[in-house]
Amino acid sequence: MSIFLADEQATMAFGQTLARFCPSGLNVYLYGDLGAGKTTLVRGFIQSFLPGIKVKSPTYTLVEDYDITAAEQNPNELSHIYHFDLYRLGNPEELEYLGGRDYFSADAVCLVEWPQRGKGWLVKPDLEITLKYQEDGRSVELISHTDKGRELSQKLSL
Repeated sequence: MSIFLADEQATMAFGQTLARFCPSGLNVYLYGDLGAGKTTLVRGFIQSFLPGIKVKSPTYTLVEDYDITAAEQNPNELSHIYHFDLYRLGNPEELEYLGGRDYFSADAVCLVEWPQRGKGWLVKPDLEITLKYQEDGRSVELISHTDKGRELSQKLSL
């Protein structure tokens, strides 16, 4: 499935829509060149649960934890959103030192930018999202790998 996003606001809105239909235990891998909109999409996703919170790219910390247990908008009763940015990861084994496998749990959502840098260590994604430059906007390609990912893709295409 392919979706066109005209600008930053459309990318944020897509992230919010993704969050609205997001089941717990979802693992989403985000691909795209630098500046393609991965962090903007994640910002929209997280701010749909925690409006007004500053969402930064965890380029140096590798992962940011957002506790959303008290969020007003939390239809699937998620506990955490983990935002990974693996751009500066030197070796996938570094994730083991962070206790990285513990983040992928049934009551959390993991959004992983640059997942190719964690190849061989990361769990299988439910959904892959690739953002590409297209004219003045971005195109978004979705690839589902699990039933959970397919259900979400279907809801996003309506």
